[in-house]
Amino acid sequence: MEEEERPDSFLERFRGPEFRATAGQAGTDQSGASGTKPKQTIKACFDDLQTQNYILWLVLDYICDLIYILDSCVRLRTGYLEQGLLVKNLAKLRDNYTRTFQFKVDVLSIVPTDLIYIVTGVNMPQLRFNRLLRFSRMFEFFDRTETRTNYPNTFRICNLVLYILVIIHWNACIYYAISKSLGLGSDQWVYPNVTNTEVGTLTHCYVYCFYWSTLTLTTIGEMPPPVRDEEFVFVVFDFLVGVLIFATIVGNVGSMISNMNATRAEFQARIDAIKHYMHFRKVSRNLETRVIKWFDYLWTNQKAVDEHEVLKNLPDKLRAEIAINVHLDTLKKVRIFQDCEAGLLVELVLKLRPQVYSPGDYVCRKGDIGKEMYIIKEGKLGVVADDGVTQFALLTAGGCFGEISILNIQGSKMGNRRTANIRSIGYSDLFCLSKDDLMEAVTEYPDAQKVLEERGREILKKQGLLDESAAAGGLGVMDTEEKVERLDASLDVLQTRFARLLGEFTTTQRRLKQRITALERQLCHTGLGLLSDNDTEGEADQSASRTHADVDGHAETQIQTSTNTASNSVVEASRPEPKTGP
Repeated sequence: MEEEERPDSFLERFRGPEFRATAGQAGTDQSGASGTKPKQTIKACFDDLQTQNYILWLVLDYICDLIYILDSCVRLRTGYLEQGLLVKNLAKLRDNYTRTFQFKVDVLSIVPTDLIYIVTGVNMPQLRFNRLLRFSRMFEFFDRTETRTNYPNTFRICNLVLYILVIIHWNACIYYAISKSLGLGSDQWVYPNVTNTEVGTLTHCYVYCFYWSTLTLTTIGEMPPPVRDEEFVFVVFDFLVGVLIFATIVGNVGSMISNMNATRAEFQARIDAIKHYMHFRKVSRNLETRVIKWFDYLWTNQKAVDEHEVLKNLPDKLRAEIAINVHLDTLKKVRIFQDCEAGLLVELVLKLRPQVYSPGDYVCRKGDIGKEMYIIKEGKLGVVADDGVTQFALLTAGGCFGEISILNIQGSKMGNRRTANIRSIGYSDLFCLSKDDLMEAVTEYPDAQKVLEERGREILKKQGLLDESAAAGGLGVMDTEEKVERLDASLDVLQTRFARLLGEFTTTQRRLKQRITALERQLCHTGLGLLSDNDTEGEADQSASRTHADVDGHAETQIQTSTNTASNSVVEASRPEPKTGP
């Protein structure tokens, strides 16, 4: 009797129609066999890739398992911070790691589920899905690499492209698996039947599925429409995933591109604002061209970034170390700063300001008040005559000028004025140190202050520009503003002391009044007093009021005297000091 044909099982449908013929043929042949059924193999999405190279996949799988085990060993010996100190004790490291949730995940990821291969065979890679629990390690690697790389924007773009390719790859594999489940070539939406030699190769299968997945997730479409309900559900799900994920990806790409061009956009905005201003104020065409060329030089030579703005988020110590590493050698080239205290040099390094001059710009002119000194980093500057053509000397990288004028040494024949015209020959990069910054720094280093003054005097003596008959002065001369500030501080101290004395007097007065009242009452009770209690209290109040008035008057006299003294001092400080030099 002919056996009734049963419907295909799900696994048979999953394998696809091309395998049903083989299974049917095996079913007809097994009646004459010894009763053993043919071994069925459960394969992954692309069967040929798994079955033809299963030895290679096994080797790669177990190499990955070895790497996972080594990674767990590395985690066991990875230090952590405890109260700001790096813990290196192996027992503490082991206990800390085993108490974390990550340890449980790592153990689950290396559970040898491959042992089930003994029952199912080696062509079932789904048993190794627990290895995907290590994906957090990959994200950790991406985060650390992005932080440490010198090209973060390039790394972000490569990382984003990797995510896109992985999503498209997974979706292509799911599409091929669904096609096998529904039957290859069963309708126009699924993948064609692999029995056709033109579309049956592994390369063509993967490329077609990857192409279909790319068009679907990017919502481009132009693919055969779905026919069955399962196909409609999957396509709708793919469209939703494509809209949500790829909208996020496109937004991230736009953000990355904006960040890559943020510096250029900000710099261009500054140029546009200055152009608009020069056009509005009718600036000459020649000057406008010079300004634009100056901006071009800044951008071409990567000098458009404000160093202080970039380093402002760093702590003072790290900012000082960076400044020392960049500028300390340049500062040591200045004659007056050679062999100075290291602390003073650090203070001065933090106060250096970079400046860029265009060809033909005057850095300083003869007779100007010297408020800053300059150190040449790059470029050439000429010491020129008043006509701007005749050149007396040439200053190159490493040179400096203007250091004597900011010291304001008393007895200097040149005073604090410039004695020459300094003009930039080409584009010149200078470091500027202002007089105020120098004075602020040397107040904390009195010994260095004396050394700088003496060194400045020696330089002036060699040049014959020091009047030795003048009184010694220099950096220690106190200006009017400083005198006024000290007087204000003295007045504040006096007012505080007076308030304290007034409070102590009020307390003493109250206690004295209570003692006098108690004494008078005691005299009244013993018959020696001639006044009543009310009269006694009234007299005590009157005597206390008189005493309080005397103290107030004395205190007001003291404050008035102090105020007059401070006013006289301010007037004396505001008087101009006689010049000692010529």
